[in-house]
Amino acid sequence: MLILLVPFINFALTILQSTTVLGESSTVNNRPIIGILAQEKFSSNKSYIAASYVKFIEGAGARVVPLWIGRDECYYEDILSKINGVLWPGGSASFTSNKGYADAGYKIYKIAKRMNNNGDYFPILGICLGFELLTYVVAERVHHRTNCSAQSLPLELEFTPGYRRSRMFSNISDNVEDILRTKKVTSNQHQYCVTKRGLQCAGVSNKFRILSLNHDLDGVEFISSLEHITYPFYGLQFHPEKNLYEWIIGKKIPHGKNAIEISQYFANFFVNEARKNHHIFQNSKEEARTLIYNYSPTYTALGNSIFMQSYIFDSADTVMIY
Repeated sequence: MLILLVPFINFALTILQSTTVLGESSTVNNRPIIGILAQEKFSSNKSYIAASYVKFIEGAGARVVPLWIGRDECYYEDILSKINGVLWPGGSASFTSNKGYADAGYKIYKIAKRMNNNGDYFPILGICLGFELLTYVVAERVHHRTNCSAQSLPLELEFTPGYRRSRMFSNISDNVEDILRTKKVTSNQHQYCVTKRGLQCAGVSNKFRILSLNHDLDGVEFISSLEHITYPFYGLQFHPEKNLYEWIIGKKIPHGKNAIEISQYFANFFVNEARKNHHIFQNSKEEARTLIYNYSPTYTALGNSIFMQSYIFDSADTVMIY
């Protein structure tokens, strides 16, 4: 019996150590795990996660669990109770599919909202399409995006008044703030935008704190960063992960020192938000068999993909194995 208990004792000790190392606050989780939502791969029954999002999270000191699409609410209830935050990545998934990315995102949103209402701090970060998904699910799936000419467009941020009073930017350094304000370091690769008028028409303008704006190639003003007023839900219309990990030619992705610094700022911010959550897996074996390390990325840039590497999942891969 003692032999059987050893793995569970070691797992418990690891979790305890993660919150008490060298006098660090016991309220901080130093072993955060982030779920990254997969999305459907067109013309196939496969799904995928771009590896740049996984690296983005890992580079800030967290681990990753893939979240499958097409599952019932019980699956998302279970997995969210064991991880510390969710990232909704960019891509090109449809919002009208009943079993895809947007449907899964809506289920995750409802669960995360309920968790936060119950005092269980659980953050979400949406990037590009994930940013649009955030406003879409808060609007109870009312469509409000507008067409936008903002592909291959590096921009500086046009901060709104009071942005430093936000959670996202309250601790920003003067140097990072100056880079974001004055340098074209944010990589915009989107054909849709969310505007202030769009939020008003969807009836959710009072749900968000708009932190920055930008203008597309035709002068259309769009929201480039925001946060939910009540919940730790955040959205970036631009791609901080691309500055670090995507090298496709022709997309005008910024790769200079300043661009790398701001990308790391956003990664660190979100992982630090996840450190405030204390969900854990039931045991070390369950945790290990759920992590992204069980899968291998494919060098998809060789096939003219916009992503250098991607995790591509067959339907058989997505069976939960604990």
